[in-house]
Amino acid sequence: MIAYVANVGASGAGTVTPIKTSTDSAGTPINVGDDPSVVAITPNGNTAYVLNQDSDTVTPIKTATDTAGPAISVGSEPAAIAFTPDGKTAYVANAADGTVTPIKTATNTAGAPITVGSYPSAIAITPDGSTAYVANSGSGTVTPIKTATNTAGSPITLSAFPAGIAITPDGKTAYVIGDTEYSGSVTPITTATNKAGTAISLGGYPSAIAITPSGKTAYVVATGSANGTVTPITVATNKAGPAITVGSNPSAIAITPDGATAYVLSNGVASCSGQVTAIKTANNKAAKAIAISAEPTAIAFTPDGKTAYVVDDYCDLAPGAVTPITTATNAVGAPVPVGVYPRAIAITP
Repeated sequence: MIAYVANVGASGAGTVTPIKTSTDSAGTPINVGDDPSVVAITPNGNTAYVLNQDSDTVTPIKTATDTAGPAISVGSEPAAIAFTPDGKTAYVANAADGTVTPIKTATNTAGAPITVGSYPSAIAITPDGSTAYVANSGSGTVTPIKTATNTAGSPITLSAFPAGIAITPDGKTAYVIGDTEYSGSVTPITTATNKAGTAISLGGYPSAIAITPSGKTAYVVATGSANGTVTPITVATNKAGPAITVGSNPSAIAITPDGATAYVLSNGVASCSGQVTAIKTANNKAAKAIAISAEPTAIAFTPDGKTAYVVDDYCDLAPGAVTPITTATNAVGAPVPVGVYPRAIAITP
């Protein structure tokens, strides 16, 4: 298995660092476009796609050889990507021009852009692959796209400006996190009708969401005036449980493949410091925080769930690193050096 880490670079010269998870050794950096801030891997593991925000391109990397192919031109400021379950099409949300670009992965050719709302910043696709839901943070809407025809449906209006989206494993509900000037919430959308339900209020401003593999619980990360929180939401009833306290400025969450533990990244108050909080989903109890010597920005698990890799951002322009955590014990391994300003990570299946 290979972990691919996108590094923005000190001067905009972006790279991707491949890491062999069997040895935790970094390979030769792969040159990509400017400001690579997102990386995602096709379901079959053959290709890693890197979104280069400043060059308005997507770079495909063949994972068998770690070689980058020709950049694919997309819309302005690509911000998010999602694949259909069969891996045949990648959908890229372009924040600055309000479009989504479909890319045929067999040929790496971009199709005609699909107009959505203002500043699309997140995208998720139903498990059956029929619909892509695009969260438009600038217009307070979600746009459904029929993947069979690449046509956008009527926008779904929300009571908050969306910041992220996740779909339950059964495909019945899309949960959209968002905020207004004074509050944050989670809005459930019934995918059969594309109707938004009653927003679920939160105690802070949401920054990330993840749903357990069983589909029973959605966990929403939010920032507040003091420590951050994670709010568990029971999917069957759309009821929020008691908030779980985590570190300051939480920014990301990921759940182990077996659904047993949710890991939350917090950037901390001081620079060059952060922590990871493990939450047992069986009882929603947080374990002792795991200290990280830099600011964590992203997390990914090996397919067997035995290791979590946490991307540690820069500290005074020093190269970043990736810290492996053994999930059985939450023991921290030696950081693996990568490039400057690492932002994202994805691991081959």
